[in-house]
Amino acid sequence: MRKKTFAAAALFAAATLTLSACGSGDNGSSPVAAVAEDGSQQAATVLDQPFTKPNLVLTDTQGKQYDLRKETAGHPTLLYFGYTHCPDVCPLTMSNIAVAKKQLPAADQDDLRVVFVTTDPDRDTPAALGAWLKGVDPQAVGLTGDFTTIQTAARTLGISIEPPHKDKNGKTVSTHGTQVIAFSPKTNGGYLLYGEGTTVEEYTKDLPKIVKGQNP
Repeated sequence: MRKKTFAAAALFAAATLTLSACGSGDNGSSPVAAVAEDGSQQAATVLDQPFTKPNLVLTDTQGKQYDLRKETAGHPTLLYFGYTHCPDVCPLTMSNIAVAKKQLPAADQDDLRVVFVTTDPDRDTPAALGAWLKGVDPQAVGLTGDFTTIQTAARTLGISIEPPHKDKNGKTVSTHGTQVIAFSPKTNGGYLLYGEGTTVEEYTKDLPKIVKGQNP
């Protein structure tokens, strides 16, 4: 997570090996970005070749069609895949982003698109997503839809997602990569990748540059 630059191809290679089952009690899991760790103090992994924004059309919290590329074109965008029943990583990640976002000028807050795509669409209905995000960041976009469509889109970003399943305690969990990808408003390319350990302070430091289409 801490390396300044890293090849996207290497992240793809690691994607199937580094999943995190939110709240499952699994140990040893880490976000894909962790393969880039080198002790640097820079939170973001800056990709030498950016990810292409997924051609993803899903349903938002109002029950309306949301075309990711169309709706976020020309806007700084943070994209995260998770689910509302997650007791730890997902709410913490979204909360950290929301707190950092509030430090931006109002115009920049309005310009920034924070998009949360569910990995558990059967339970995360538009209404459920809307209620959950209201308590985190009312401006955030929540998207749900066909699981295969979501899984395929995530894979184009090196993020692996498995269908929700029951753990040994009978609890339904969603196993998914936990990285956040930042897309530039200038090129719509995903140049920056953040892991689950990224703090409020690190997002606060980086967001002003992300909004301007600059690398931290």
